[in-house]
Amino acid sequence: MTIYSFWIFDRHCDCIYHKDYKRPYRQLRSKLDFPAGAIDEKKQTTGGPPTGKGPLSVDDDAKLVFGVVFSLRNIVTKLAGEKESFFVFRTSKYKLHFYETQTNLRFVMITDLKVDGIRPILEQIHAGLYVDYVIKNPLSPVEHKNGVGVNNELFNLGLDRFLRPLSIFE
Repeated sequence: MTIYSFWIFDRHCDCIYHKDYKRPYRQLRSKLDFPAGAIDEKKQTTGGPPTGKGPLSVDDDAKLVFGVVFSLRNIVTKLAGEKESFFVFRTSKYKLHFYETQTNLRFVMITDLKVDGIRPILEQIHAGLYVDYVIKNPLSPVEHKNGVGVNNELFNLGLDRFLRPLSIFE
């Protein structure tokens, strides 16, 4: 069982935290992988429109992940009603686990297909780590505007310490 990546989106649909663990799907590439001038510095990706085969920037990945979450959430609420939500989305390669708080923070974890039922883990990340290290931190901004995300070393360390002993972490 493996965790591929973890994402947090705020109520403004912005990605405020992202961490890759193992990533078997499309790899992000660094500037070292391409010759000089081949990378658009502003987008941090190779030139040209996304073709589905080349590398994507973290911003592009965040938009795709949030787009899936947003679309699925809308489909579920239209079909089943406002009180309903989805928790897991499965493809042939991975599972996307979703948890939304009352303040519209969205926690997304992408794992392999063998991982089941990690909603309590996402709830613990929110209640135990995010609230303690980000919300209660007087130096942390309340709103993460202009691309400023969660930049808190204690949160990073706490998340690693929390996830590594779990059986789903490989």
